[in-house]
Amino acid sequence: MPGIDETRSFVPIRIAVMTVSDTRTHVDDTSGNTLAARIEKAGHELADRVIVIDDIPLIVSRLTQWIEDESIDAVISTGGTGLTGRDVTSEAFHSVYEKEIEGFSVLFHQVSFKKIGTSTIQSRATAGVAGGTYLFALPGSPGAVKDGWDEILKFQLDIRYRPCNFVEIMPRLEEHKRK
Repeated sequence: MPGIDETRSFVPIRIAVMTVSDTRTHVDDTSGNTLAARIEKAGHELADRVIVIDDIPLIVSRLTQWIEDESIDAVISTGGTGLTGRDVTSEAFHSVYEKEIEGFSVLFHQVSFKKIGTSTIQSRATAGVAGGTYLFALPGSPGAVKDGWDEILKFQLDIRYRPCNFVEIMPRLEEHKRK
């Protein structure tokens, strides 16, 4: 049965949060606040937090900075994964991936379908890896952030989760670069 193995020690990781929005500020960034609070409550470190407007070069620039920062293990964004003309987060993330984690989107949609039905089809939640850093893009609603964190990331970013998790394979993400 999958779950947390209490015999193992928790290993905190450093997570950066990006809110993608043309209108939000830190005062009214409900989704970013929800995500940051959940990260810290789980025992992880909030490594950085920014709000970036819906602009591919600006999103890619920030992602690249965090990917190059060896102290950041994961990036989670909220916003910009929809279908409107300004929603460009998915394109920005895909442009930096070395490997896409296709199952993340599939699982996110399964979780979301149980809560909002077929409306989940309007989300382009995505995940991947670049430079040894995990990258996750969630929709911009607080409910979607809760679903992504509470049902998927809380477990996969906990080394105690069995049968396997993202944290335990972090040291091997760049093994192809070692010779």
